[in-house]
Amino acid sequence: MTATPDIDAFTRAYWDAAADGRLLIRHCRACDRPHHYPRESCPHCWSEDVDWVRASGRATLYTWSVVHRNDLPPFGDQVPYVAAVVDLAEGPRMMTRVVDVPEHELRPGMELTVAFRTGGDGVAVPVFTAPPSRPPS
Repeated sequence: MTATPDIDAFTRAYWDAAADGRLLIRHCRACDRPHHYPRESCPHCWSEDVDWVRASGRATLYTWSVVHRNDLPPFGDQVPYVAAVVDLAEGPRMMTRVVDVPEHELRPGMELTVAFRTGGDGVAVPVFTAPPSRPPS
């Protein structure tokens, strides 16, 4: 599915949560702002009083590109795929993939929800897809 991420003592909580179907982001207790990608200090106020929090898994599509050629392993076997940037409901932007949505249905601002895909390396990676349809009321 993806290249194997570097999993170390700092990122282990993120990848363990993903394996359990949960998306984590970082939250600064000093300035009360979330951020993503995971880092040890807050990019807003530089505080190191930062912790992991569970994200809702809801997002909106900000931008995307359909990748038709990628010569880097293992991506060559995965084309075409949708590389995307989503706005998480909590505020941060996240680079990801959109899966199981036909290209012609992609729209800026469309609602998405997190899903997890496990690659050949056994690591679960967060991706986004259209939320399940709600039955008519």
